[in-house]
Amino acid sequence: MTEQASRPFPSLSPSRAADFKTCPLLYRFRSIDRIPEQPTPEQVRGTLVHAVLEKLFDSPAAQRTRPAAEEMVTPQWERLVEEQPELATLFDAEQTMSREEFLSSATDLLGGYFAVEDPRRLEPAEREQLIEAVLGAEGEQQLLIRGYIDRLDVSPDGAIRVVDYKTGGAPREAFEARALFQLKFYALVLWRTRGVVPRVLRLLYLKDAEVCDYTPDAEELTRFEKTLFALWKAIETATAAQDFRPKPSKLCAWCSHQQRCPEFGGTMPPFPQQVTVQMVDSRAARLAAAQPEG
Repeated sequence: MTEQASRPFPSLSPSRAADFKTCPLLYRFRSIDRIPEQPTPEQVRGTLVHAVLEKLFDSPAAQRTRPAAEEMVTPQWERLVEEQPELATLFDAEQTMSREEFLSSATDLLGGYFAVEDPRRLEPAEREQLIEAVLGAEGEQQLLIRGYIDRLDVSPDGAIRVVDYKTGGAPREAFEARALFQLKFYALVLWRTRGVVPRVLRLLYLKDAEVCDYTPDAEELTRFEKTLFALWKAIETATAAQDFRPKPSKLCAWCSHQQRCPEFGGTMPPFPQQVTVQMVDSRAARLAAAQPEG
């Protein structure tokens, strides 16, 4: 971590920022109440596929084939379960998917990856890399933003391409808007720390074997920076007022907090006592450091 980033600035990750944009109450449940969420098979499958693709690039270029990637699925799953034993409960008797079906579905997603890219022709500069930058001038309001990049490609002329793997699980239009928000977040960090605006922000949709490219510019990232400051100000205001309101959308169907949400007749837990904006900063920072964006 840089000396600058080690200073006590308010901190925001793309996941937590997107949570607040999607639904302020969801942000509260995750960042303030810290209510545990049982990962879904889709989320865990995404983690597994990301792990395989990261491992694949450890091999020499000529060995980065689809059969080689498929052979990594089971070992990478066993590694994940060893690190997080609770993942094994995905296949308890009441679950509708067996372990074999789960691993097979992950293998199918790898097929989608190889349909859109040939990893033998790529040499990523960075993979699963935590990046961070402090926004704002010294003496003014400043904000630390940070997150994990799936892959960063750098061409011989110095052009940067940010690549994010997407394995699905939400309505496409909402999912893509959130994904592009996440990539602009990364682009802003790279611009502020390296002085280069990424040439391409690339989403790889493995389930559909599709590529979505987006080209940002400095003017757009300047506006996006202002958006993040405004978003953080809204979080500060909501925290001070203990007022995080639900924002109904199609994404509610995937939310694990319906029993606590007034939109679904649920009862919200009492607001945690003595929660301050600084405490939320600290929690968000730990979440960003511990959980790669996905």
